[in-house]
Amino acid sequence: MGRLREAMRREYPESPIVTVGLFVRRDDRVLIIQRGQEPNKGRWTIPGGAVEVGESLRAAAEREVAEECGITVKAGDLAGVFETIIPGSDGRTRYHYVIVDFYADYVAGELKPASDIMDARWVHRDELKDFDITEKARDLLSKMLA
Repeated sequence: MGRLREAMRREYPESPIVTVGLFVRRDDRVLIIQRGQEPNKGRWTIPGGAVEVGESLRAAAEREVAEECGITVKAGDLAGVFETIIPGSDGRTRYHYVIVDFYADYVAGELKPASDIMDARWVHRDELKDFDITEKARDLLSKMLA
């Protein structure tokens, strides 16, 4: 399914959408991105996106980071499985994601944010407080850098 068609079905979906995210560590810093699309447009979180049919979870996560940030990473251990359900003003489910997050190691490349994100940065633990980061991402990012 093409990206435009895929993006159109994310709002008010017929079923939950499986997505992946990566907590990427590079030395004493972690990767965060500023979302360019709803939900949470403008907030900072970890890179990730929807799993494509026939794609493994880890392969999807690695692909999403390459597409969004221009870097190569290696997905590792499972960080957690979460669910996000956001209702619309009419009471119907506007967004419903099942999110599978992994820890990952940086392999190569320089950050180069794609058009679907507003920014991407490597940050130290003490800098996390300066960003409007989603709560789940902040908790796991802090633990990674402890």
